[in-house]
Amino acid sequence: MLSNEKHEQFKQIHIDVVSNATDDFNLFHDSHRWSRIINNPFHGPIALGFQIEALIEHKILLHRQLNNENDYISKNKLNFSNYQFSFANAIKPGQDILVDIKKTQITDGDIPKLSNRVSVKTNGKLALIGFKKETQSPLFLNNIDFSDISNDLRHHSDRYFLKTKQGTFFVKRKFMNASNAKNFLCGSLIDQRLFFDELKNKYNYPEMFPCAFISCTLLENFIQEKLDFERSPMVYGSHKISINRLLVSQLKSNDVLHILIQKQKKTDSHSFLETYECYGLVAENQILFRAIVELIPLEAILKIKK
Repeated sequence: MLSNEKHEQFKQIHIDVVSNATDDFNLFHDSHRWSRIINNPFHGPIALGFQIEALIEHKILLHRQLNNENDYISKNKLNFSNYQFSFANAIKPGQDILVDIKKTQITDGDIPKLSNRVSVKTNGKLALIGFKKETQSPLFLNNIDFSDISNDLRHHSDRYFLKTKQGTFFVKRKFMNASNAKNFLCGSLIDQRLFFDELKNKYNYPEMFPCAFISCTLLENFIQEKLDFERSPMVYGSHKISINRLLVSQLKSNDVLHILIQKQKKTDSHSFLETYECYGLVAENQILFRAIVELIPLEAILKIKK
């Protein structure tokens, strides 16, 4: 087990920096506008979901290095990082954070993998729980086919709806930017020099950085849908993310990233969860990441708490 022995804290400046680096304008993170949310149960700004997951990514990276697990990953071509997390409580500025990574479980055979249970506590209370698995193929949304869409989505305008044989997707265009990635790392309590060092010609983007643009894509889609951010906001319930590690390692500054999101149809009419499929496409529509994101309306949280 790898626990972060010293407690860490997100300050409001960390939250602001990550919000700015990823264009996340959610009122829940804003030190001034959080109070505009009707019946906000958090009574202050809260950390970003992808900010917390970036810290987890970093802790697991250290765990891999400490236990010499990267050789196993390379030897078995475990080229996909898979994260599955459920959010239990919000993390507020100034609260103590403890990341706990359980001992790695290794599965050999025809389908090798590495797996670690992960939990995050804040002020002694569970904030997030789940796992990270290294696999040869993506665990989530591995049957998607985008062969019918244009090889250059830049021919379309930004923020539009794209019809495909897989359904209609809202599309957001972003660009990889080293400065934003550095700020994302610093705001997530990670030394940026572990990923970027101009003197050594090192430019490595963290896995969670491109995924973090899911948030602003969802928010801009909600604007199109006329969602009231003060009266009807939503928070993350869970994330299931599969990331192509090889494609992440090839990212360069100014590379174009298109994020495609589509709301899934509810199979349970009584469920209050809103579920979205999310994809990040890079050159030639290669899938950098795929994610299933569950959102919980604030109204449902308030009913649960009663």
